[in-house]
Amino acid sequence: MAMAMALALARETEEYGSKQEHAGGRLPAKAKSDTCPSVGEPSAIILFPSNGTEIWRIEDFKPVALPKSDYGKFYCGDSYIVLQTTCTKGGAYLYDIHFWIGKDSSQDEAGTAAIKTVELDAILGGRAIQHRELQGYESDKFLSYFKPCIIPLEGGFASGFKKPEEEKFETRLYICRGKRAIRVKEVPFARSSLNHDDVFVLDTENKIYQFNGANSNIQERAKALEVIQHLKEKYHGGVCDVAIVDDGKLQAESDSGEFWVLFGGFAPIGKKTVSDDDVVLETTAPKLYSINDGQLKLEETALTKAVLENTKCFLLDCGAEIYVWVGRVTQMEDRKSATKAVEEFLINQKRPKTTRVTQVIQGYESHAFKSKFESWPVGNAAGSPGAEEGRGKVAALLKQQGVDLKGAAKSTTPVNEEVPPLLEGGGKLEVWCVDGNAKTALPKEDIGKFYSGDCYIILYTYHSGDKKEEYYLSYWIGKDSLVDDQVSASQITNTVWNSLKGRPVLGRIYQGKEPPQFVALFQPLVILKGGIGSGYKKLIEEKGATGETYTTEGIALIRVSGTSIHNNKTLQVDAVATSLSSMECFVLQSGNAMFTWFGNSSTYEQQQWAAKVAEFLKPDVAVKHCKEGTESSAFWFALGGKQSYTNKNAPQDIITREPHLYAFSFKNGRLEVTEIFNFSQDDLLTEDMMILDTHGEVFIWIGQCVESKEKQKAFDIGQKYVEHANSIEDLSPYVPLYKVMEGNEPCFFKTYFSWDNTKSLVHGNSFQKKLSLLFGLRSEGAPRSSGNGGPTQRASALAALSSAFNPSSQQRLSNERPKSTGDGPTQRASALAALSNAFNASLKPNKTPPPSRSGQGSQRAAAVAALSSVLTAEQSGSSENLRAKASSTADKTDVDRVVITPAGPSGPSSPQSEAGESNVFHQEKDAAVDGAPSGTDGAVAEAPLEETTENVGEATFSYDRLISKSTDPVRGIDYKRREAYLSDSEFQTVFGMTKDAFYQQPNWKQELQKRKADLF
Repeated sequence: MAMAMALALARETEEYGSKQEHAGGRLPAKAKSDTCPSVGEPSAIILFPSNGTEIWRIEDFKPVALPKSDYGKFYCGDSYIVLQTTCTKGGAYLYDIHFWIGKDSSQDEAGTAAIKTVELDAILGGRAIQHRELQGYESDKFLSYFKPCIIPLEGGFASGFKKPEEEKFETRLYICRGKRAIRVKEVPFARSSLNHDDVFVLDTENKIYQFNGANSNIQERAKALEVIQHLKEKYHGGVCDVAIVDDGKLQAESDSGEFWVLFGGFAPIGKKTVSDDDVVLETTAPKLYSINDGQLKLEETALTKAVLENTKCFLLDCGAEIYVWVGRVTQMEDRKSATKAVEEFLINQKRPKTTRVTQVIQGYESHAFKSKFESWPVGNAAGSPGAEEGRGKVAALLKQQGVDLKGAAKSTTPVNEEVPPLLEGGGKLEVWCVDGNAKTALPKEDIGKFYSGDCYIILYTYHSGDKKEEYYLSYWIGKDSLVDDQVSASQITNTVWNSLKGRPVLGRIYQGKEPPQFVALFQPLVILKGGIGSGYKKLIEEKGATGETYTTEGIALIRVSGTSIHNNKTLQVDAVATSLSSMECFVLQSGNAMFTWFGNSSTYEQQQWAAKVAEFLKPDVAVKHCKEGTESSAFWFALGGKQSYTNKNAPQDIITREPHLYAFSFKNGRLEVTEIFNFSQDDLLTEDMMILDTHGEVFIWIGQCVESKEKQKAFDIGQKYVEHANSIEDLSPYVPLYKVMEGNEPCFFKTYFSWDNTKSLVHGNSFQKKLSLLFGLRSEGAPRSSGNGGPTQRASALAALSSAFNPSSQQRLSNERPKSTGDGPTQRASALAALSNAFNASLKPNKTPPPSRSGQGSQRAAAVAALSSVLTAEQSGSSENLRAKASSTADKTDVDRVVITPAGPSGPSSPQSEAGESNVFHQEKDAAVDGAPSGTDGAVAEAPLEETTENVGEATFSYDRLISKSTDPVRGIDYKRREAYLSDSEFQTVFGMTKDAFYQQPNWKQELQKRKADLF
């Protein structure tokens, strides 16, 4: 039975070590070696920590670093060690070590991998999360490093296998399982392998078929399309026909007929036979066992962090997954006995090999582990004392090997505040105060004044960059407001949201936790004491208390903090001298007198803002400005006399936690979340609701295909998640909570993804969307093939082109083309995509070309010229003429749209060029942004080309010319990848890392760094 890594380490180490001793050998590269570790050794990685993935393959019982070009390529006869390093915003490094065991790998190789995993963990300070990955049963986290999938190859390095020779193409049949992390397994190429419940991909030399079982999952069908795209690019040079075959549909289509001919003709397929792969273990209520002298003891107590003792090991049984928790000060003998005890537990419980076992060390527990407990008070985080302890161990170990660690300083990544994306200016701002079950509009001069005893509704209507009307809708809850007003605010806001058909992003904002986008709407935003609502006033009367509601005639002290429009926090505080601070500015109102007070350590921006606040509260009143130490007697008299005050900074909310995307479900009324690792826009499936937790805000994203009743539950789900995360991740219970509808995502949500707007324009379920985006196909009622064209495709291309350029014919041709929303760039993009699909046989068998930029005029000219060449060639009946003329036309039109395309790690499969059809959309949009008239070739096309070489991917330019605000900008480049045109040395200077390291980061992090460097 396959054992998880944490359980196998001791046994495999002992068995392998014993074999080596009998053979007269020694354990490879142990710490007792007198030599410095080579760069290929795992122990060298600590000297050069960086984000991303490192892989070693076990060769001759030694770990050998794989070249980057071989990442994602695994052989069934080999074992591998995979180290994933993540640098947090706080500058600390987190580690996950996986060792992957091929199904044909020898026990000796698996033992070596286990030994080296232990050594690598020791090198990293003993704080890595360790995972054993068995071929075919890999964890979602492991698979997320190699999107869209891994397809293990037969063979191996030396353990009785030889690397397969490159021979003639062999037809292969694969089964695809998984909604997000897809698992691909090769099965025998036979009809008996097919069934009605799964999705299959048949890869032949000239065409790739996808067979959708009648009962298969829509989302698995969509993920299988990504596998097809992967096969097409990797094994077919990017040029290959694609066909979809639906189980149970009529067999009249040529694609369907071809598919069944490959299996010897059509015949009914059998029912699915259950195998080990189909055994899905249920997650059960967690049970905690302590391990003492190798014996398990059930802990019959509430699951809290306090139960775990740092001198013991514990087993947490969750049914489908088992965790081994190791205390920081446990002895090696205790760990070994725990290993054996857990192994016996698996055998006695008759757990299948699909049971996953993960070992976590105290202080570095994963979210998944902590979520099993009722509460998890925050202790030392990564990068705190525990990290320093680990670093000390590393230094000691490397010193034994003759390595001086003085030069390997710890990460000094500064915790700089990123300037967040703000909403477009110039919109219409409306604010209402909630009063009972009604709302009262605030006059324009009072917009920005919020009373802590009231609740407010805010609606901001604006136009985004693509001229689309968008809405930001939220309700603000004062810390002293009544519960009844809070409920009314929620209900009224939801009514407004429904009246606008769910288009606005809807937020719940608590006083003191206002997000940057909210703050920036008000210039300024001033939070005052008391309330003006009838409910608050009545409450004060019932209590018989003296109301402290702000009035323009009374005495009020206003604190001004923050330095820019998105982080200014202006709050009324107690009007006493002890409220002052040398670090900040204040506005003092005393009847008709107004003072601004500037602390000695305050900034010029704060001082300017204080003057603005004073003008906002009392327009046309002369303001007396005074610096700290120059106050008048009238100033101190208004504050009740001079007293001592602080000169220290108030604590700031600094977000150092990485964003996380979760799918969720409910079990026995309890919310359970599943993390989506290394997430991207493609993980937002239209049938689902997702949770994005940035620690600064929580978003509930709602797919278009979610049922209406479920959409209304979004805030309730979000609240349950906030409560859940508050107990284990110290998430504030007052964190801003948003719900976002698919297709109406705001800029501050998109920033966490490498966002492609064209994906939001495609309608349908997950499968239909992906089919259209990747291959320009429709799942029903349209041609099923893409690739070398044919009369049907050419007719569709002509119809789409006619519709795009003749709006009056749209009604008549509506049934002849794929559905789209609106007109303009979207229709033209669809038309050109259809042309590309119809005539791509004339293209060279290269991978997907990078995005290009041109004006609308040149695009139309190219499309019409290409179509003209095709029709002319068809009239002559010569397919060779067709290819020659289309190629000639492409050569001519390229003169108008030459683009310098950078060569970089992202290459053709980068997010900007995943879907070939979307390139045209970006071309037109970019041309419009650059000011190109719709009837011309555009500014970019007319500009002279610079430094164009035969291999344009090698062109580099200075940073000053590449930034978006350059006074001497470069023309004719891909403006979405400005950073790729930097030289290697200047790239290192600007980003503090190599290009390889940069492109291994999550897309959202790349985008934030590019924005910060003005390269976006």
